[in-house]
Amino acid sequence: MAEAESDRQRAIQSEADSHSGAGMPADHVEISADPLSLDAVVARCHDDGAGAIVTFVGITRNVFEGKKVLKLEYECYVPMAERKLLELCGLVRGRWDVTKIAIAHRTGTVPVGESSVIIAVSSVHRKEALEATHYAIDELKATVPIWKKEFFEGGDVWKENAEQRREPLPPPSSL
Repeated sequence: MAEAESDRQRAIQSEADSHSGAGMPADHVEISADPLSLDAVVARCHDDGAGAIVTFVGITRNVFEGKKVLKLEYECYVPMAERKLLELCGLVRGRWDVTKIAIAHRTGTVPVGESSVIIAVSSVHRKEALEATHYAIDELKATVPIWKKEFFEGGDVWKENAEQRREPLPPPSSL
């Protein structure tokens, strides 16, 4: 099983390499049922020419709208979600001069306190990485088909992100 997962990850990375063009670094996208590692995602963005690596880590919180959250569960059709994550990387690159992008999302059960999603973006200067990371998490929630079920004391519910009720946004223009 781990070998098949490793083969799939190599195929995704190879596809990202082919999208990145000559001389451009590859983007890394990953969907995993295993716990996510911030260090591993950040390592994928390390580049000696980058002066900044910005991260976003989405974590299962213990309370939502006054209800005690027990856990979250995420589901997706992995090939489609990975394709959308790669498209998102392309949108980011089309607007900001970033060095590397890595996005990891968890599936399955995510207990309180554990990471559901990690995004890391590196760039020569911090402004590009900060703006690109903010855009990436908002667009991921709006456009990538990953579904979340929240389990709380007294019940459970499939959750929709407010961002999913809007059309995808183009990357913001520079001020």
